[in-house]
Amino acid sequence: MPATCAPPLGSERFHTTHWNGVLAARDADSTDGEAALQRLCGVYWYPLYVYVRRRGYAAADAEDLTQEFFKRLLERNDLGSVSPEKGRFRSFLLASMNHFLANEWDRGKAEKRGGKISFVSLDEECAESRYAKEGVPDLNAQRAFDRRWAIVLLHEAMTRLQAETRAAGKRVLFERIKNFLGAEPDSGEYAGIAKELGCTRGAVAIAVHRLRGRYRTLVLEEIAHTVAGPSEVDDELRCLFAALQ
Repeated sequence: MPATCAPPLGSERFHTTHWNGVLAARDADSTDGEAALQRLCGVYWYPLYVYVRRRGYAAADAEDLTQEFFKRLLERNDLGSVSPEKGRFRSFLLASMNHFLANEWDRGKAEKRGGKISFVSLDEECAESRYAKEGVPDLNAQRAFDRRWAIVLLHEAMTRLQAETRAAGKRVLFERIKNFLGAEPDSGEYAGIAKELGCTRGAVAIAVHRLRGRYRTLVLEEIAHTVAGPSEVDDELRCLFAALQ
């Protein structure tokens, strides 16, 4: 999502964030809270895997470390002192991982890889093949983590947008215009799509405009899920755009 499609800062309000789920997960009786935390971990495990790899760990060790980190997190060993006031969920996860790598990882106690955590498919081939394809040598561990976090967040927003358009019976339209979410059309492209779909060029232009607007909203909502409150959404948006440069 390039800067040309950036949402107007401060234009939306959000009421519920995934921090609520993190806080609720500290309560052993809160199944809803644990489910929310598991979803977040399931979505955002890969940025941490990339971070561990960029710290110099081999693929097999990075897999073990990431699995064990989330295992301990979900067992609530690391949630006792968590509060939204201490920062964004992105920062919380990274600080927790740094603490884990520095003080809590005992390789001799590591479980055999595979099957330890049901909510994330962290098999070595999947994780490492992604890492090999996406790796950028000049990025340090922090920048690699932030960049991958931003990409995952945008992907989540796009997945939601695709699901919404399909549910509305507009799958074909979405597939034909989705590339214009982050790019302007070449001369004649809208007219060609209009001819193919049996509508006017103006109708295509309006559909793209609406799709961009909805995508911006979904991106902001995804950001809101990972910060303490509305006041942090704009700043996190800027950080994510910077990470993609």
